[in-house]
Amino acid sequence: MEQEPRIGVYVCHCGVNIAAAVDVEHVARAAAELPGVVVARDNTYMCSDPGQALIKQDIREHGLNRVVVASCSPRMHERTFRAAAQQEGVNPYQVEMANIREQCSWVHRDKSRATEKAGLLIASAVAKAARLEPLEQREVDVTPGVVIIGGGIAGMTVALDVADTGLPAYLVEREESLGGRVAELNRTFPSLQPVSDLLQPLIARVQDHPNVTVFLTSCVSQVDGYIGNFEVEISGYGETGTPAGGDPASKSGTPRAGLSVGSIIVATGYDVFDPQRTPELGYRDYPNVITSLEMEERLIQGDLTVDGRRPERVAFVKCVGSRDARLGNPHCSRVCCMYTAKQARLVREMLPEAEVTVFYIDVRAFSKGGEEFYDETRSQGVRYRRANVSEIYRKRSAPGVDAGLAPRAGAAPVLLVAEDTLLGQPIEFEADLVVLAVGMEPRKNAGVIQKLLKLPRSADGFFLEAHPKLRPVDTAMDGIFLAGCCQGPKDIPDTVAQAKAAASSALIPLIRGSVPVESASAVVNGELCAGCAMCADVCPYDAAALDDLWGTSRINPVLCKGCGACAVTCPSSAIHLQHFTAEQVLAQVDALVE
Repeated sequence: MEQEPRIGVYVCHCGVNIAAAVDVEHVARAAAELPGVVVARDNTYMCSDPGQALIKQDIREHGLNRVVVASCSPRMHERTFRAAAQQEGVNPYQVEMANIREQCSWVHRDKSRATEKAGLLIASAVAKAARLEPLEQREVDVTPGVVIIGGGIAGMTVALDVADTGLPAYLVEREESLGGRVAELNRTFPSLQPVSDLLQPLIARVQDHPNVTVFLTSCVSQVDGYIGNFEVEISGYGETGTPAGGDPASKSGTPRAGLSVGSIIVATGYDVFDPQRTPELGYRDYPNVITSLEMEERLIQGDLTVDGRRPERVAFVKCVGSRDARLGNPHCSRVCCMYTAKQARLVREMLPEAEVTVFYIDVRAFSKGGEEFYDETRSQGVRYRRANVSEIYRKRSAPGVDAGLAPRAGAAPVLLVAEDTLLGQPIEFEADLVVLAVGMEPRKNAGVIQKLLKLPRSADGFFLEAHPKLRPVDTAMDGIFLAGCCQGPKDIPDTVAQAKAAASSALIPLIRGSVPVESASAVVNGELCAGCAMCADVCPYDAAALDDLWGTSRINPVLCKGCGACAVTCPSSAIHLQHFTAEQVLAQVDALVE
């Protein structure tokens, strides 16, 4: 027998995020008059423990069977409110949210209009909530094991954490050795610890661990399945470097592994910005203009000479390829300030007589011990000058350059043209060696991984997490997690921390032995289905497929994410989406236009 709707409405102030632009108390009073609403309240923070307790208390005292929360985006706290309602016996799929923060208070300046719109959105949510049906929560068994894509410090950390639980970890690295970008560095900041002291023991532990299988010069070529039951195909060379099944670059090569795992972790790292995209800085034109990675090489070798000469004036230029919207990189790379301070300090130690100057936009020494390290670097004679460097070139009259001829290779000084942003005036600075502090970018092959795993990417091109605060290592694809700089620029401590978080999240379903799956999935009416397979063509998750025996479409409820693409595409109207039925949506529309 269908339940009579008994709806509780809860309007959140979100501190002042909503209350500053919406008359929350007025909206709550108006909601109390809506059909089916038993109780309507407002609260400062509905997502807080007291806010959730309020919902639970009202469910008990007023016999609520449906809940509407008017607050922020469902992407942020829908799980929170569903869990609170479920604890008191309300089906989690009978909880509805109205987004009055992003859709009202954050986009409207007129408080009366924002309040009116918030009221309409709540009325729409209540209309849908009255027609919500309880859905059965499902679980699927899982296959123990994790595939980690990327053998840098993030991937190795994940592999060890997984393997230490006794579960198999499969580490896939496209290069011939482990270590990733960290292997290219000389010392770490702020401790100045040699990277080899950090990296080599980690690599040895990975290679010696009985539960870790390492695939070098390999790549993930195909992924099928869903959370708990992924089938991952790996192509490439054998663990010892010998071919396994053919050349990975050859179309005739055969896959060397079919792996069944429960979770996948992406730890593919980053690319370094190529300063040839900023030709005004003279990289490749002059041998004494180098990148920060090339400086790491020189520091490892202990040789800072240019054409056999020890530089007397060394300049560092920060934010090359970072914080620059015209290059498509508006983001801060987060590590450049600190590694520049590290390199400048080491240069001072190797060339105590040299003048070392850092040209900076801002200094962001945010890491633990970073501010102290920055201060100590300056105390050792490194000069910091706040300036925007616009051009680097060599004067034709400079020593070693013939007048009227193009510059030739040599150690002749170059000239930095900049604006001193403190003095507000142009400056020129002559240097024997210039180091461009290049930033981090998404990997050039990120699109391949994106297509393979169906992962979204943010505007900056890095892989997008499910939630920036509450689910920073999860992705939109259940069972696939992010670790390290593939999600955004990080230093080593943050990379390791996120890797450990990703390992923990990936292990939860594997240790439980089963995992809940989304119940708001699409359903096919076989009597109406014409077998055109249009739903299979548009499904971004490969959940829809044509049944060869019956000639009608079938939806895999585990793969289905409830996006509705199949339902709107079906020419026979044979597909409906649970939790977003036509009746529910039309009721919402009616509430908005009344």
